[in-house]
Amino acid sequence: MQGLLLIDKPKGWTSFDVVNRVRRIVAQSEGVKPKSVKVGHTGTLDPLATGLLVLLVGKNYTRRATELSGLDKVYDVTACLGKISSTGDEEGQKQVGSQRIPSLDEINQILKQLSGHMMQTPPAFSAIKVAGQRAYQLARAGKTVELEARPVIIHSNSLESYQYPLIKFTSQVSSGTYIRSLVEDIGQQLGVGAYMSDLCRLSVGWFSLKQALSVQNLSADTITSYLQLLG
Repeated sequence: MQGLLLIDKPKGWTSFDVVNRVRRIVAQSEGVKPKSVKVGHTGTLDPLATGLLVLLVGKNYTRRATELSGLDKVYDVTACLGKISSTGDEEGQKQVGSQRIPSLDEINQILKQLSGHMMQTPPAFSAIKVAGQRAYQLARAGKTVELEARPVIIHSNSLESYQYPLIKFTSQVSSGTYIRSLVEDIGQQLGVGAYMSDLCRLSVGWFSLKQALSVQNLSADTITSYLQLLG
């Protein structure tokens, strides 16, 4: 099997869990060992996130990962105000911030303000390598992790709903943008603190979650029927 495969990743699964499941199914259908089957992805999703994961199946496609990893992405985001998290998301230890309730106008203003070209500092709990180790491994070991800010583009933030303490919005961003950092910036700008409580990736470039196959329906037949060929 060769091609591009769109998967709807469920909450609680790592990106590697999905890759491994697909690799095993392909290997079984081809009568080979899993380690001989090439499967990769074009951009990881955290275990707590859901949505579109773009997989590349076969040697001719995994070598094109870099080509596809730079595509823009669109997310449905839920931010929880009034608390901060050690990891920037639901998984971390929480601390109470300010209990002030921002107005709807403030929310809209901050979402608009935090868009365009900007420098963003990635979260300490990220897969970025620092001196040969993943940043999250160092952070979990209690070590101080200092990551340099990097240029990103936040094309738009569109408010979907606001019912304190939850803000729900859609964000279209460049590759390399960390939504957890964006949410923390929202909390900081509002002066109340915030962490990302939910995240769903809706699209990667021209690929949409609506085209994706659920992991519950993964089989040799469905993988074959959902594989896309690239020119």
